[in-house]
Amino acid sequence: MTSQAPAQLRSGLGLLTVLRQILLSAAPQEGCALLLGERMDDGWRLRRIWPCCNVWPVPGERCRRFAIDPREQLLAQKWGRARGLEVLGAAHSHPRSPAVPSSTDRNLTLQPALMLILGRAPEQDQDQELVAWWLPESPAQPQRLPWRMES
Repeated sequence: MTSQAPAQLRSGLGLLTVLRQILLSAAPQEGCALLLGERMDDGWRLRRIWPCCNVWPVPGERCRRFAIDPREQLLAQKWGRARGLEVLGAAHSHPRSPAVPSSTDRNLTLQPALMLILGRAPEQDQDQELVAWWLPESPAQPQRLPWRMES
């Protein structure tokens, strides 16, 4: 993966709707998925969502932790390569907390990395927001990325 953050993230609204539903369907556990797409001069374009099972080794902790099976990652990479796509990053949900990378997210992610998080909107009880983050190499702080919606 490149060490440079994308200028922006581009996606169709339908793709983000699918991603939201995938992540919400795992509640009360954290849901997770891989993000496939392409790197372009003006940003990264999301093209496909690869739903994943949360395989965190302690089932009782899956409401606040997630892990993606490495075999799923390899399958997604192989599938994407055959279609001119690459795994750009991962998405997961925070069922009970804001859409901000936790210290665990940062510590367990090979950086630099693209991470999308669906979590509680600030000062809202039920609303969920989907936020894109760039996690640079430590010790730098995560950077929120801008979106560009396309049809």
